Amino acid sequence: MEEIIKNIIAIGPIWATLIATTFTWLLTASGAALVFLFKDMSRKMLDGMLGFTGGVMVAASFWSLLAPAIEMSPGEGFAKAFPAAFGFFLGAIFLFGLDKLLPHLHINFHHDQAEGVKTSWHKTTLLVLAITLHNIPEGLAIGVLFGGAAAGIEGATYGGALALAIGIGIQNFPEGLAVSMPLRRQGLSRFKSFYYGQLSAIVEPIAGVLGALLVLQIQPVLPYALAFAAGAMIYVVVEEVIPETQLDKYTDIATLGFIAGFIVMMLLDVGLGQ
Repeated sequence: MEEIIKNIIAIGPIWATLIATTFTWLLTASGAALVFLFKDMSRKMLDGMLGFTGGVMVAASFWSLLAPAIEMSPGEGFAKAFPAAFGFFLGAIFLFGLDKLLPHLHINFHHDQAEGVKTSWHKTTLLVLAITLHNIPEGLAIGVLFGGAAAGIEGATYGGALALAIGIGIQNFPEGLAVSMPLRRQGLSRFKSFYYGQLSAIVEPIAGVLGALLVLQIQPVLPYALAFAAGAMIYVVVEEVIPETQLDKYTDIATLGFIAGFIVMMLLDVGLGQ
């Protein structure tokens, strides 16, 4: 682990962020690639994987983002918690605004349940845009943690950034599959289903690099940026991921998947984030 951290320090936070977020994108693509082997998957498996995704995102929001944001903030009492609270609020409002403006369609929903500005866009495009909304805060979170660690800000560690990248990568694998399989069921070719599945995560390297650059240029923004990413991720989980797992009879499977995802992310952060 120490050797990995040395290598990360040697290449710098921007390259480290780019590599880490490219890794998360590759795992999305790997999950989407399963469409070449299978034409369909059971609803039980889909709900379990979506639950796992939600668990990872909630655990990452606290262990990797909110807790460090509070720890590195100055002051005591309410003053110490204010940057995290304000950033958390801004992150949720940002996703709320995107959700109302950007046309998109959640997994398992019908075309007439599309959200955002009304459009004639194809269901495929709307579905990919919905998953893309997930990935903006995920990439941002990785970038701001690497940037904060490089700036030497207390509470931000390379181990924590690495743990977050691994956790998000793990949950991106089933997420890629959860996009490509419904597209395949709609009649798209295997290649097109894979293409759109992996495309949903291409925004992560972009958001990650922008987040790292922002923190390196304006270091005091780090606790706000970490909490911003957390607020956006929690908004996605509550507004999208959880409702999607409650539409069928496998709600217990989805709940167990959520618990498993939370535990995995918690162990990663505590084990690697020191």
